[in-house]
Amino acid sequence: MPKFAYIATDSHDKSTTGTIEAADKAGAIANLAKEGLRPISVKENKKTAGKFSLDNILGSSKVKSDDLVMFTRQLSAMVGAGVPLLRALSSLETHSESAALKKVLGTLIIDVQGGAPLAASLGKYPSTFSDVYVNMVGAGEAAGILDEILKRLAMQQEKNATIRKKVKSAMTYPMVLIVITIIAFFGLMLFVIPQIGKILTDLGGPDAKLPTLTLIMLGISGFMTSYWYIVIPGAIGGVYLLLRYIKTPKGKALFHHIILKIPGIKTIVMKVAVARFARTFSALMGAGVAVLEALDVTSRAVGNVVYEKALTDAADAVKNGATLSSVIEKNPLFPAIVAQMLSVGEETGQTDTVLVKVADFYEEEVDVAIDGLSAIIEPVMIVLMGSMVGLIAASVMGPIAGLAQSIKT
Repeated sequence: MPKFAYIATDSHDKSTTGTIEAADKAGAIANLAKEGLRPISVKENKKTAGKFSLDNILGSSKVKSDDLVMFTRQLSAMVGAGVPLLRALSSLETHSESAALKKVLGTLIIDVQGGAPLAASLGKYPSTFSDVYVNMVGAGEAAGILDEILKRLAMQQEKNATIRKKVKSAMTYPMVLIVITIIAFFGLMLFVIPQIGKILTDLGGPDAKLPTLTLIMLGISGFMTSYWYIVIPGAIGGVYLLLRYIKTPKGKALFHHIILKIPGIKTIVMKVAVARFARTFSALMGAGVAVLEALDVTSRAVGNVVYEKALTDAADAVKNGATLSSVIEKNPLFPAIVAQMLSVGEETGQTDTVLVKVADFYEEEVDVAIDGLSAIIEPVMIVLMGSMVGLIAASVMGPIAGLAQSIKT
């Protein structure tokens, strides 16, 4: 935690100096006030700022999702048991094993001590607490049901984390195979094919007629061997620039449009987006958040620009008097069951309850779709790798067989 050097006066107007630890300057001033000191000057000790630490190397400055879920559940239990909010936060900060979460809680405690609402304090940490989290906590504070809202939040975070892990798990195997395939391709082109080309030239002579496929492979290999210092950095740089472009608003929108057109992947992306929409929107509605505000927050939490635009347009239509179910029904991004269930929820006043069932259904569908895709990806990748090896083998064995035949005759 940063240290601050201070100059302050006590109750007898006597000047005093020293250092104090706090999460930020505001926290240092608040701590001095608790000690009965009036700060004159408070400056961060630059010797500690940017200091080498294992936390920085390991990236532990970010709160992990598992730690956040545990914090949410524990805070819900303590608040539900009647423990004052400030005392609950202090206890969780003391016993937290996460350095990143401990740091965040330290500043939250200072803000809450100063009279700030918990939601407003959480909003200062968008990388830790999402818009959904902040809005639901704010609604819970306003309605006096913070413990119940925190339970919903913990459940929602666990469900989202489960979906993320399943998607990552499904993508790990094909990504590993793709990397192995690329490495094998470069290895063959840079080290194996040149040697084979030399052997073929020695056997058949410089005027030997080689098959077109062999000439193409030798040409690619020759180019890569001669300009490897351009090809390899260029490939790495191209991948890096592509990833950077995908993170830009324009690149992200293009990428999300493309993946919604790829067979197999399209199904999973749509089901994940629908499940997130249903669970997030139901949680916000159950917390008492207004429909338009809930749609605005949910659109940013779905994780897909195409769906975000669809929900933003839906919010505009609802603002003009249309029902959400009628707007969703016209959009092909949402299955018919979503609009039907929304309609039932609007009629019965139980939109949150109905959408939870939709979320549960589509989360199970995601599991099935991911298992199916994983079963398909493995043989497809094996076929691709086998095709690459077979192509190279054919380009080599063809001329060797031809030379052997000419020798016999």
